[in-house]
Amino acid sequence: MGQSIGLHSEICGHTGAKFSIPEAIDMPDFPQKKPAGGVKQGNSGYGVHKKSTMTDVARLAGVGTMTVSRVLNGTARVSAETARRVQAAIKQLEYRPNELARAFRGQRSRTIGLILPYLYDPFFANCAHAVTCVAREHGYSVITTTTDESPETEYIEAERMLQRHVEGLVVIPAIYRKSRLTRTLFGKTPVVFFDRPVADASLDVVLVQNTSGSRHIVRHLIEHGHKRIGFMGLSRSLFTINARFLGYRQALKEAGLKEDSFFGCESQDDTLHAVQARLRGSNRLTALFTSNNLATRYVLAALLHLGVKVPGDVALVGFDDSDLAELMSPPLTVVRQPAQEMGRVATGLLFDRIARGELRQAGSRIVLPVEIVLRRSCGCRHRTPVVTH
Repeated sequence: MGQSIGLHSEICGHTGAKFSIPEAIDMPDFPQKKPAGGVKQGNSGYGVHKKSTMTDVARLAGVGTMTVSRVLNGTARVSAETARRVQAAIKQLEYRPNELARAFRGQRSRTIGLILPYLYDPFFANCAHAVTCVAREHGYSVITTTTDESPETEYIEAERMLQRHVEGLVVIPAIYRKSRLTRTLFGKTPVVFFDRPVADASLDVVLVQNTSGSRHIVRHLIEHGHKRIGFMGLSRSLFTINARFLGYRQALKEAGLKEDSFFGCESQDDTLHAVQARLRGSNRLTALFTSNNLATRYVLAALLHLGVKVPGDVALVGFDDSDLAELMSPPLTVVRQPAQEMGRVATGLLFDRIARGELRQAGSRIVLPVEIVLRRSCGCRHRTPVVTH
């Protein structure tokens, strides 16, 4: 006779929602396969569903739990034969140390935290990939979370990371000057910020040449003869967007040209209306500079909707490169920032701080160079991309 599992009662999920499953499900009995050669499977008689403990390992290896701990942590010398027996028991029992419990006992958790605004932007995803690669090289895992640009969410998530006893954090902070992250919050836990700084000068930060990169790409448009160049961006409250706008403004000022900026590329509809308004009349814009990948995506969709040809009707350049930029028609001219290198440098700096156990009074400020990748959306006729610095 099979098992009958009654599921008619209400089940409450962690969201508080209730689900009702109307009928029982009859489960037939299945013959259990016996392992060949009489070898026990699972945790060697300790129960398939029972999680092995350090005591189980010690009993099987014929040693004390302190010896098992020493083998795991490498904190004291243990004979080769004893270490071999302990490792064999660990493998046989499939024992895995509880890293959180070890952290509570003052030992290392071998985890770091990563806090990002969001992951649907390829730039942030590339940064996250670099962080996890460096962490893996050091034998660490990464706990990742996002803030959706909310300073309140960011603060809460940072506190949660600290409660999990991460050994350090790498963070792309939320809106500039509104982030509540300070040295006081992190205490002795090292933290490195990247892509955007925070107000606390005692914290390390890794940035790129946002302003000079923007100035160079706008100068390139001016060299093509453009005199009416628009800036299409996200909010100026974001450090990177404001820094790129300042580079755009500097280039126009040096050339004696007027600026025309829009900081509402937060949705497709808003961007469409802004682009449409700027491409009308005798004083319409002849070139557009987008502040990042998201703004570029919305502007491209608007140009496609309006039937505007690039670069025939309007030239287009952007800040941030992507794998699709080369495949566009025409390929997109961009300022390429070293997303993965920035993630690697920030994480490498964090592990240096962890290894040294130091908290400096003044944080390091590292600025990485960008590249100008000339393709064809700006009006150039290169068959292959030309990269300049």
